[in-house]
Amino acid sequence: MSSSLLTKNLKVNVYRTIILPVVLYGCETWSLALRQERRLRVFENRVLRRILGPNKNEVKGEWRKLHKEEFNDLYSSPTTVRVIKSRRIRWVGHLACMRQRRGVYRVLVGKYEGKRPFGRPSRRWEDNIKMNLQEMGCGGMDWIELAQDSDKCGNELSDSIKCGEFLD
Repeated sequence: MSSSLLTKNLKVNVYRTIILPVVLYGCETWSLALRQERRLRVFENRVLRRILGPNKNEVKGEWRKLHKEEFNDLYSSPTTVRVIKSRRIRWVGHLACMRQRRGVYRVLVGKYEGKRPFGRPSRRWEDNIKMNLQEMGCGGMDWIELAQDSDKCGNELSDSIKCGEFLD
């Protein structure tokens, strides 16, 4: 990624087509904590800094690292965390159509039996879905009912939610 023989556009295409799919494999079922989201952002920024390289200040003639705002100007794709959240919302639509006949539904939505360990409860997948819906402005709604209100089962949840798009 730091080779000067490859163009920046080619490096960005390699990142999008090879690295991101490997990093995001199965992300629909992840239950991310804030620490893990931060680590994904750090990884993405580190790779993009390596690809885009330092920036030279024309006035002072000094080299410096790019800031987040400059990344947004040069790399217009959504961040990995936003991609994970949008894929999770899309997966919710498929999951709600499965109901309890499939094992995937039972694993992701099922209730834990037995005693829980001491301390703060870990964030569940369903908790992440509720947080994503709050970010979209659909806070108090049940995600299963929202997905089943769509005309056909199999549509994305974001199509059945009338309160807005998740990605900008």
